[in-house]
Amino acid sequence: MPSNSARGPLFVVGVWRSGTSLLYALLNKHPQIALMYEGDLHLLWPLFWMPGVRSRWPARWDFFNSALKRHQIDSHSIPTGLTNVKAASEAIYREYATGRKATIWGEKSPNYFDSLTRIARAFPNARFIVILRDPGDICRSIIKAAKTGSYFRRRGITLRALLGSERMKVQCQRLLGKGIPVHQIQYEKLIRDPAGSMMRVCEFLGIPFDPGMTSLGGADRTALYEGEHHALVKGDTIVPSPERAEVLSPQFKRKIQRYTLFWKERYGGECPVPPQVLGSQASKPTLAERLFDRALYRLLRSYDFAEFLIYCFAPLRLNRTIRSLKARNAVKTKQPRVVSRREEV
Repeated sequence: MPSNSARGPLFVVGVWRSGTSLLYALLNKHPQIALMYEGDLHLLWPLFWMPGVRSRWPARWDFFNSALKRHQIDSHSIPTGLTNVKAASEAIYREYATGRKATIWGEKSPNYFDSLTRIARAFPNARFIVILRDPGDICRSIIKAAKTGSYFRRRGITLRALLGSERMKVQCQRLLGKGIPVHQIQYEKLIRDPAGSMMRVCEFLGIPFDPGMTSLGGADRTALYEGEHHALVKGDTIVPSPERAEVLSPQFKRKIQRYTLFWKERYGGECPVPPQVLGSQASKPTLAERLFDRALYRLLRSYDFAEFLIYCFAPLRLNRTIRSLKARNAVKTKQPRVVSRREEV
């Protein structure tokens, strides 16, 4: 195996519901790969701003998403004196990989789709595998997942996913321009030809291909979150999502078409999404629409960051109360429904 296989972390990234969990399960079947599943410590980088909070980052991180429990990592095995998110995440990645006798360490997370350049600054030797999926199918999958997963009921999440597809692609091009290794996969091709897709991944990583990577049978999925939206990846065979009735509103479906046409013209052969058949009457979004959507996207992502700050600095008792209230609200609203246009945009 080439000596550079362990030179830095591997990050597997894609927008929510784009197939990152499937790709993670296939990658981790290789004996030389051990990636964490949505540890998301990089979302909580403000934890390391203040020494008092910094010393308690493992407890706050585990409260945030049970990362230590899900990956069966003993908090006492974490080195002390880690002063920044890079050192802390690398220590965790290596600890997890060492326990599985793997040499390629890192993480898969859809929550890093607009943080590629920031992570690359922290890890100049990092490698990235980015999975792309048609934004319309992403948004359809999000709406279906909202019926069983409260996270996907967040207002504006489909707009986050739509504009996030472009932002992720733009950041990919920036990384490539700086010579940072990036391998891009289309979800549709992964489903149709898992063997060919995983062979190209192994070539990118510089490791021999393992035929076991073409099937979900025997994959370790203990770190995955519970939820029906993970039903397909918890099976033994790779299958596409079943065809169902259209769940996107006509207004948002046309918005996706407008942006797809705009991106195809703007980026040419580097379109940030797979090709999509567009009607002859399709038009590009107006400047006013793009400015409004961009401002709303930034507002929504600022709201997300504010939530992370609460997890970082608010008393844990307050965080527990907030989580309890959210859980009660999720139970009350856990009913199949059509997502409104307001929630989409």
